[in-house]
Amino acid sequence: MIMSSVKIECVLPENCRCGESPVWEEASNSLLFVDIPAKKVCRWDSLSKGVQQVTVDAPVSSVALRQSGGYVATIGTKFCALNWEDQSVAVLATVDKDKKNNRFNDGKVDPAGRYFAGTMAEETAPAVLERHQGSLYSLFPDHHVEKYFDQVDISNGLDWSLDHKIFYYIDSLSYSVDAFDYDLQTGKISNRRSVYKLEKEEQIPDGMCIDAEGKLWVACYNGGRVIRLDPETGKRLQTVKLPVDKTTSCCFGGKDYSEMYVTCARDGMDAEKLLQQPQAGGIFKITGLGVKGIPPYPYAG
Repeated sequence: MIMSSVKIECVLPENCRCGESPVWEEASNSLLFVDIPAKKVCRWDSLSKGVQQVTVDAPVSSVALRQSGGYVATIGTKFCALNWEDQSVAVLATVDKDKKNNRFNDGKVDPAGRYFAGTMAEETAPAVLERHQGSLYSLFPDHHVEKYFDQVDISNGLDWSLDHKIFYYIDSLSYSVDAFDYDLQTGKISNRRSVYKLEKEEQIPDGMCIDAEGKLWVACYNGGRVIRLDPETGKRLQTVKLPVDKTTSCCFGGKDYSEMYVTCARDGMDAEKLLQQPQAGGIFKITGLGVKGIPPYPYAG
C-alpha cells in the first residue's frame, strides 16, 4: 500500500472543547459524537452536512446506537437512554454513587449488546486528576450493571477482537493498550496483559477501534496522530499524523466503513496554540487507509 494515498480533511469545524466517542450510524449516513464538557451529543449528516445536537444536564462522555431505536449515552455517572426526537433522557442505571467527583469517560457496546464504560475523577486540567478513582462497568441488556475492576485513572478506548474472544482496553495514564480474555456469553473478562506500550512521542493513548483485519487503531492525545497496532505481535504498523495535537478517538464509517473519523479537543490549548491549530476541536475524515472497519454494535436493552 502506498502511504501517499492517505488523505485527511476536516469535514466539520465544530470547535469541540473535547470531542469524543465517534460512532457511525449507517441508517442515517451520520456520525454521532459527543463534546464532553459542553454536555452535547451531536449528529453530523454526511450527506446534507448539517449538525443536530442535544444538550444534556451533565458531561456526556460516550454515545452508542440502541437496537430498539434512539441511542444510549453515558452522562455524568449514569447510563442513559436518549430519545433523539423529543430530546428526552431516561436514566437506566447509576454508578460510583459514593464518588461525587467522578464521571464516566469512554464507552462502547460489545458484540452481545452490553454497554461497557468506565469512570474517572473529574479533571482539574486536561489529564490532570486524582488518580485511581475510576472503575470499569458494563450495562447489561436487562439494565443491571456489573463492575469489573477499580483503581482506574482515565478509563478510555475499548473494543473486541473479531472472534469476540479478546477485549482490548486502555487506561490512559498507564500508557498501555491492554488485552483480556473475553467470554461473550457471560461478559466476563480475565487474564489482563499489555499488548502495546506507547512511545514517548505518541503521548497518551485515548480512544480506540478495531479494523476488519483485527488490527487496532488508537488515537494519541497530545500526540496528534492515530496509530495502527498489531495486538498479536505488539508492533506498530502505521502512523497517521493529523494537523491537531489533541486527537481523542476514532471510528470507521462512511460507505462500506472505508473512511476513518477522528475527534479531537481544544480545551487546554492556549491562544497561540489555537492560532497554530485552527481546526482543533473539529471532526476529521481520513480516506485512503486501504483498510475497512466493522459496523458498531447496538445496545440490546
